[in-house]
Formats: sequence, C-alpha cells, structure tokens
Amino acid sequence: MEITFELGYALDTFYFLICGALVMWMAAGFAMLEAGLVRAKNTTEILTKNVALFAIACTMYMICGYGIMYGGGDWGPFLSGIMADGATGVAEEPATYAPSADFFFQVVFVATAMSIVSGAVAERMKLWAFLAFAVVMTGFIYPMEGAWTWGGEAVFGMYTLGDLGFSDFAGSGIVHMAGAAAALAGVLVLGARKGKYTADGKVNAIPGANLPLATLGTFILWMGWFGFNGGSVLATATVESANSVAIVFMNTNAAAAGGAIAALIVARILFGKADLTMVLNGALAGLVAITAEPSTPTPLQATLFGGLGGILVVLSIVALDKVKIDDPVGAISVHGVVGLLGLILVPFTNDGSSISGQLIGAATIFVWVFVVSLVVWLVIKAVMGIRVSEEEEFDGVDMSECGLEAYPDFTSSRS
Repeated sequence: MEITFELGYALDTFYFLICGALVMWMAAGFAMLEAGLVRAKNTTEILTKNVALFAIACTMYMICGYGIMYGGGDWGPFLSGIMADGATGVAEEPATYAPSADFFFQVVFVATAMSIVSGAVAERMKLWAFLAFAVVMTGFIYPMEGAWTWGGEAVFGMYTLGDLGFSDFAGSGIVHMAGAAAALAGVLVLGARKGKYTADGKVNAIPGANLPLATLGTFILWMGWFGFNGGSVLATATVESANSVAIVFMNTNAAAAGGAIAALIVARILFGKADLTMVLNGALAGLVAITAEPSTPTPLQATLFGGLGGILVVLSIVALDKVKIDDPVGAISVHGVVGLLGLILVPFTNDGSSISGQLIGAATIFVWVFVVSLVVWLVIKAVMGIRVSEEEEFDGVDMSECGLEAYPDFTSSRS
C-alpha cells in the first residue's frame, strides 16, 4: 500500500513530537529519582536544579547548540537557521518530518545529558555554580561532541567517527557517557560529602529520604526511554520503519528487565539482601546498555545485554566508593561505565560498526567532555566557588540555596 508524501510527513512529524514528549517526561523521572535518593534536607534544591537545567538546556540549545551540532560549521542561532527551511523541508531533498520537530526531539536529549550531572554532584554543590556549568554544557560542550558523531563533522578536522565504524543509535555514549564524564569531572573538583568516607577508608551509607519516589522516578524513566530509543528510528510511516520501531520498543523493555533481574541477583550475592537502589540502577543500566543499538539484537540478546549492564553497575558503584568517588545516585556508574559497555556491545549485532571504531568514538567523547568540563568546573570554582559551607551542608542546602524545605511538616533543618 502506497502512502502519500504528505501523509508520511504528517505521521513522522507527529511520531517525532510524541517521542520527544516522552523524552521530556524523563526530566520528571530524573527529578523524582534524585529527590528520592538524597536526604530530605536537600530535596527542594535538587528539584530546583532539575527544573532549571531543563529550561537552560532548551534555551541554550536554541540559541547556539543546535547550530553547532547540525549547522555544518555555521554556529548561528537556531532561529535564523533550520527554522528558515519552513514546514516542507529543503527543496533538493524534502524532509520526512518538520525541522522544528527535529529540534524539539534533539533538545530533550541535551537536557537528559545535563540531568545526569545533577544527581552525581547532589547535596554539596552551590545551585548557581551548577547552573553556570549547565549553560556551557548544553550550549557548547555537548553540541561539539554531537557534531562529531550524529552531526557527521570531522573531529578537529582529523577524522570522521562514522568513517571509522563508530555507531551509537540513540546515545549510550553521545548522551549518557558524555553526561557521566561531565559529572565525574565535577565530582573530582567538588569532593565527597562530609561523613561519607572515614580516614581509614570505611564507606558510610547515606540513605535516601524517599525510596517510593525513587522507584516512581525509575518507572518514569523506563517509560520515557521508549521515546528515547523509539524516536531515534526517526520515522514510523512505512512498514519497514514501523517494524523497526516495534523491535526497538521490545528490545528496550527486555534490556531494562534483564538489568533489574541481574542487579537484584548480584546485590543478593554481595550484600545478602535485595537492595532496592541497586535494582533501580540495574534497570536503568539495562536501558543505557541497549541504547547504543536497540534495533539489531534479538530479544534474548537484548535481555542479556541489559543483564550485563545490571551486573556491571553494581560492581562499578562498589568500586567507585572504594576509591572515594562520591556519587549519591550512582549516575557515573549507570550512565558512564555502562554507557561504554553499550558502545562496545554494538558490533556484536551490527555489522556496520567495529570494535576499534567504537573505542575511538568513546575515547573522543570522554576525553573532550571530561577535559573541557574539568576546566569549566575549575574556572567556576575560582570565580564563585562550587561547594557550600560545612554548616550549610550539615543543615541541608534547601534553606541556604532555596529558602524552602520539601518536608516542613516532618523535619526541619533549623531545629
């Protein structure tokens, strides 16, 4: 059955927008997950960060980020570039969806990368220092590595990642590992929370205040990931693309399930208990692992790939604690370590990629984001400081940064 260009254009545009809305909903998932895994006295501040970073990401990507990433060297603002193409696409090669739909879908990915940073630096970073970094991350750091990968530009004019056999379907490396690299740089400059580690190397657990909220956040992220991966098919108006979308949805769900089961089992073996936080991170790790290539594995392979992510994330969280890298929500492990795993797994089911290309691509993304982020964090530290005072950290940053407490009827940092 033939489909007219106009109808296909409308269907693909609508699908793009719906998937973008699902990914936007992941912002709520990150907010709930992080709010559940921090202490009650820091809840308002982390919610403020998540709302503000989303707004900053949308604005900075519009002003310059999209132009850097897809402008082919033209760093002009989005509004003077892609929007000028109008609703019917470029004349020589008509688009299959509205250019503005593409921007909307891309901008929510930027916000996702920045959300990863939020949880890793929680409970001790100054709000305005974090927001200052968000401006640079979403307006320049992420768009540059995005230009070298999805944008198809050569890396500093030296090599093109696609030509080397690099493939990242929906962003295990481009989005998730990049966000984790920025987070790692911030954590190293920031330092650990007071009381997290003792002088003799002991790790003190700092439980989150609201595990039901963290669980809700995980399910929201799980749901939003169908838009994240499914939307990256970029079309649904033909039989071929519709089948591809269905496969991606199926494999995304299978990987999340595999990650949760594997993390549950590993936590039981290591800790003797069914650790809910590890199960939640296991599900997210499975999602990150399959994001690099959800269209070519079989459902069983997707489940196994997710399971590998679930195993690795538990081991990584334990290992980072041993070297005193304090990540309250496990973001660096979930998105960084497992993001790398996802890239490495791609060649096992996708013949168009290679192990060497994946490793070069991963190294390019990590080195760029980590080094530039480290410089930005150090500049912010020198200019305005990045860490709250010991007294503010002890009392909780809700009052010092926001002047509001999330649970005033149950606890008070001023008592």
